[in-house]
Amino acid sequence: MEVKKIAVIGAGTMGRGIAHVAAAGGFEVSLQDISDEQLKQALVTIENNMKKAVEIGKMTADEVDKALARITTTTSLEEAAKDADLVIEAVLELMDLKIEVFQKLDKICKPETVLATNTSTMSPTEIAAATNRPDRCIAMHFFNPVHKMKLVEIIRGLDTSDETYEIARKVSVQMGKETVQVNEFPGFVTSRMNCLIGNEAMNMLMEGVASAEDIDKAIKLGLNHPMGPLELADLVGLDTRLRNMEYLHKTLGERFRPSPILVKYVKAGRLGRKSGRGFYDYTKK
Repeated sequence: MEVKKIAVIGAGTMGRGIAHVAAAGGFEVSLQDISDEQLKQALVTIENNMKKAVEIGKMTADEVDKALARITTTTSLEEAAKDADLVIEAVLELMDLKIEVFQKLDKICKPETVLATNTSTMSPTEIAAATNRPDRCIAMHFFNPVHKMKLVEIIRGLDTSDETYEIARKVSVQMGKETVQVNEFPGFVTSRMNCLIGNEAMNMLMEGVASAEDIDKAIKLGLNHPMGPLELADLVGLDTRLRNMEYLHKTLGERFRPSPILVKYVKAGRLGRKSGRGFYDYTKK
């Protein structure tokens, strides 16, 4: 099956990033969210990021105009998904919500449509089991910021067909991404490692081992990471990281217990960049 139209469900940080790379890759894109304001903000973000790509020679102005013209937005799930060849769900990391969305998509979409979840930790098998097309369900884990990060983790569920995997792989490549195939297990490869590193950095901060700045600097310069674990957690969103940690703690055991400082910050509304404060204060910049 040739994929021409992609529906992206959820216009938050990840959804708008996926819509960006899909449109830039030549696909027709329908971006859906329940919030009109979120959709408006998403289009502004996508246009701004594409204009920055022109400034550094990654895109031409003509390519930007054509890519933006390929994106439509809607608050209707049915309107977004009914004609799509591939749907990529990018809603909150809550299993019940993802299952609910997939059940609706299963009824709306064409029988041949592939349903993908952008989950960073959760079971595509469990999500797919809520549909009548488990062979056409898969996980495509993009990374933030999507327009810059080169990887897509592709995770097959128990019943995912070879054809579905190949569709997801080819779409990812057309979006300009590298791919890895991962056997399903909670946290996959990247989130499992990243959550452990980040959680230990949070524990060190809580224990007074070093400041947030020095922990991040040590990891960047000593271990050659492009970002420190605390600034990365702020970028991802501390509420998102906490949901990931809670899921991994439930499925993989005690070593993934969320750091108390992470729980405390989320309760205080310190969610990272999006709220202005997390491990760093972004209101002063």
